[in-house]
Amino acid sequence: MSLRFILPLGIVLTLFAYAVVPLMDNLTVRWFVRDLDMRTQLVAGTLEEPLADYVSERSRKKITLLFDRVLRDERLYALAFCDPTGNVLYKTSTYPETVGCRMPPQNDSAEAQSHSSAPPSLVRLPQGAVHVGDSPVYREGQYLGKLILVHDMSFIERRSADTREYVILLFVALAIVISLLTVFIAHLSWRGWIKAVKDLLRGEINFSAKPDMPPDIQPLMGDLRALLYQVNMERQMQTDTPNSWNPDRLRALLHEELSGDEVLVVSNREPYIHTQSPNGIEVQRPASGLVTAVEPVMRACSGTWIAHGGGSADKLTVDKHDCVSVPPGNPSYTLRRVWLTKEEEQGYYYGFANEGLWPLCHIAHVRPVFRSTDWEQYVEVNRRFADAVIKEARTDNPVILVQDYHFALLPNMVRKALPKATIITFWHIPWPNPESFGILPWRKEILEGLLGSTILGFHTPFHCQNFIHTVDRYLEARIEHDASTISYCEKLTQVQAYPISIAWPESKQEESGEDICMEVRKELGLSANHLLGIGVDRLDYTKGIVERFQAIERLMELHPSMIGRFSFLQIAAPSRSSLEEYQNFEARVRTLARKINTRFGSAGYEPIILRTKHHEPEQINRYYRAANVCLVTSLHDGMNLVAKEFIASRDDDQGVLILSQFTGAARELPEALIVNPYHIEQGAAALYRALVMPEVEQRERMRCMRALVKEFNVYRWAGHMLMDAARLRRRERVTARIHAHGEHLRRVI
Repeated sequence: MSLRFILPLGIVLTLFAYAVVPLMDNLTVRWFVRDLDMRTQLVAGTLEEPLADYVSERSRKKITLLFDRVLRDERLYALAFCDPTGNVLYKTSTYPETVGCRMPPQNDSAEAQSHSSAPPSLVRLPQGAVHVGDSPVYREGQYLGKLILVHDMSFIERRSADTREYVILLFVALAIVISLLTVFIAHLSWRGWIKAVKDLLRGEINFSAKPDMPPDIQPLMGDLRALLYQVNMERQMQTDTPNSWNPDRLRALLHEELSGDEVLVVSNREPYIHTQSPNGIEVQRPASGLVTAVEPVMRACSGTWIAHGGGSADKLTVDKHDCVSVPPGNPSYTLRRVWLTKEEEQGYYYGFANEGLWPLCHIAHVRPVFRSTDWEQYVEVNRRFADAVIKEARTDNPVILVQDYHFALLPNMVRKALPKATIITFWHIPWPNPESFGILPWRKEILEGLLGSTILGFHTPFHCQNFIHTVDRYLEARIEHDASTISYCEKLTQVQAYPISIAWPESKQEESGEDICMEVRKELGLSANHLLGIGVDRLDYTKGIVERFQAIERLMELHPSMIGRFSFLQIAAPSRSSLEEYQNFEARVRTLARKINTRFGSAGYEPIILRTKHHEPEQINRYYRAANVCLVTSLHDGMNLVAKEFIASRDDDQGVLILSQFTGAARELPEALIVNPYHIEQGAAALYRALVMPEVEQRERMRCMRALVKEFNVYRWAGHMLMDAARLRRRERVTARIHAHGEHLRRVI
């Protein structure tokens, strides 16, 4: 066993020594050559004046005596003097013939005196290496020739050999000493550890029957077993069929992997709104991609959804704890409502969240506005919701799903009160680049709040990288790019892309597609064969509604045959109507729709049918099934689930999806017609192509997209986040245990 430590380490150190020796030889030679070069210039400077006189007198005797006197230096091997034509005129008896005489400078003016001589060089002779240097000789500005000095280099080689031997001996001694120390420490510290781990892997571990097991290994056995179990679970996930992700599997995963008996969802928007109407209290589901995605997860996992209660009848329907069971008629989870004053809602929601963060994160040419009063309300409301989460948690390790940009501070607030909680934050909108995010006055607080999460999810890898680069720019954090993790203030956060999706409809739709088409066209006052397009959005400037209408207008200009044959139904649910930017945008949309209808419409025909009111999901689904084409032309979007809802509704495999390249969905659905919404002609061309596309091509494209959306459903989205959260929590526990026992070992040693 000792040889297994000594031999590899000895070999490595020996190889390293032999790699260092040539480097040291090279450095030694360079140092000595520099010294000899300086010595050459010094000797040449001393000899230049008398040598110039003797050469002018052509006194060979005096030159010979001068050379012999200089050669008394034991390191100077030979001298010679060359004339301007390159012939050796005078030399010592030791001067090597192979050195010859290098050509002098061509100019013989006084200017040449300012030029340095040619670089010195080393020459290998039979008797050893010599250093050859030369220096020009002038007299009264006239170039007479050059003095060549040859130095003996044998002393350098002797010193290099001695140095080489000392270095090799030093590394051999180090190899022996370090190897012995390594063997000693390994036998002392790791023998029992390795044996115990091997027993665990073989399944032979038995604490009661192993009294000789090192006590330091025992606390890690549970964590090691958990890691092995995790590996098996991940392997099973990879081999499972994708379509097996369903509510039952998600529920089982939650309890088996996270040992949690509850799930808490936090969002600003509530999944069900109770409103007063002439017919009494009515229940509505808001137009929200967040609700569309998360609500099926809550039905599967039960628990509590904490949200702002803003409906006119919300307070009339809750109990004394501000809770109500939902969905109506088939309750499966609890909705806990948090009440906000008008001032709080104005500052936190309309102010900081939607006049600040929303335009900051969306590249949609709207300037973000930041006010200190809005920020104060944002902090206070985040604190209020964090307190609600802590109060609703029945255990110290709940699973908390924090939704979107309204609660960027909440994860860290909850983490301080519930350090064992599994906090999964999903950012439903894009994350900007570090330069754009840098204009936020409270950027550090936002980043620190989000890094209280166990898992921080985005729609695309691009948004993940933007966030990691932002943290790298503005915080002192340890980032593991390969693992996509961030360590900050002793907390580890996994930053990962989780493309959100929808719950695939389990049962086949009752009404046939043909019946739906007929009914919808009759409702809209259209003929049975009228071509219909659909757009479903909140009335928001990021959704590209204006650009969409401009593409329709251009379609009518380029293809007049579509006038009277094609209409576009735009469902635009009102959103943030109290903000001036949204009021101006709504006015612009209405004005453009009137202009197009006036220009191309006629009695009983409108190219654009604008409906700016809330529609229930069932009604929207009917419009999806009746439409020939669906337009999703967001200027910047996280995912946009309208595209996936349209695909899921088309069980007839018909219809065409036109999708903006600036949506996260465009990365998953290449079979859609991908467009740049800013390019109006491109949008018009794609719309025309969709309207005349053969049914065979429609079917091929739609089947591919339906297979993908069905496979990567919302339960898979939530399941992968829960699996990653469980793995990360396990990693933190193991790391903490290993660190603690490592410290203990160091103290013992």
